[in-house]
Amino acid sequence: MALTLTHYLVLSFILFLVGTAGVLLRRNIIIVLMSLELIFNSVNISLAAFSYFLQNLNGTIFVVFSITIAAAEAAIGLAILVAVYRRRRTVYVDELDEMRG
Repeated sequence: MALTLTHYLVLSFILFLVGTAGVLLRRNIIIVLMSLELIFNSVNISLAAFSYFLQNLNGTIFVVFSITIAAAEAAIGLAILVAVYRRRRTVYVDELDEMRG
């Protein structure tokens, strides 16, 4: 059985749902960041699948750039998380309700 575009889009949709549920339902900032990465990767799967099935490299090139930007975003997000943890001693979103310097 060959994989079709529908298979990849269903996989992408499931990853997107899991990521969205993680962002909306979890309190831990680390889990929220991981869920955001799932959402980004689901979009990358869709782009790569469309690129492959349309025989066009533009989507694949965009996926490579997107993965690079996502890695930089994750590094910055984790650096901010470390700074917040050092200052507040918590990684739970509910306890970070004050934006004071």
